[in-house]
Amino acid sequence: MKAMILAAGRGERMRPLTDLTPKPLLEAGGKPLIIWHIEKLARAGFTELIINHAHLGEKLEAALGDGSRFGVSICYSPEIEALETAGGITNAMPLLGPEPFLVVNGDIFCDYDFTDLPRELGEFSAWLVLVDNPDHHPDGDFALRQGKVLDDGEHKLTFSGIGIYRTELFSAIARGTKARLAPLLREQMAAGRVGGEHYHGLWLDIGTPQRLHALDGLLRNSGREAHSE
Repeated sequence: MKAMILAAGRGERMRPLTDLTPKPLLEAGGKPLIIWHIEKLARAGFTELIINHAHLGEKLEAALGDGSRFGVSICYSPEIEALETAGGITNAMPLLGPEPFLVVNGDIFCDYDFTDLPRELGEFSAWLVLVDNPDHHPDGDFALRQGKVLDDGEHKLTFSGIGIYRTELFSAIARGTKARLAPLLREQMAAGRVGGEHYHGLWLDIGTPQRLHALDGLLRNSGREAHSE
């Protein structure tokens, strides 16, 4: 199964850190955020990676290269202007191919074991990993009931930014156009075609300089700096 890391966001909330550095290359624990992802994916057997980019994308390609030093193969899907999640995935479809694929948001940090993901989707068109609601997103996104993800429910969880998708989910989107993922997922949820799980471990949305600083302190205090991986 191929994996895509979403890395095209401008990182407005991260400014001025992202004025000269693409957000995925910001460091925590002595290592760029995106490299934590790449190494975790490689250990789980995901060796064919696609990374989209827009803002300062050339710096991302220069830093990561073809991925060989991480034991993976990296292809890039450039965007002149960030196309949002579904638009970015659709734009990368020629690289992703016809089989279901994994997508990971580039601006999260988690201890999720990617080997736990289902490799077959069965009746589902998407599989989402949900997490406990962080303080900055207390209302959550979706509910989870008996292995199915629902748009409505009494106890909503937060979408982690980790999901597996079938290519057909994006068939109505024209390449090169902006499109959000949530409306596509909600349509499939209404048909009972989105499965998922609740992950209870470490997960952080690294959306602000304060959260990046907190993650850096967490990694260093736990002895998980770059030299420890």
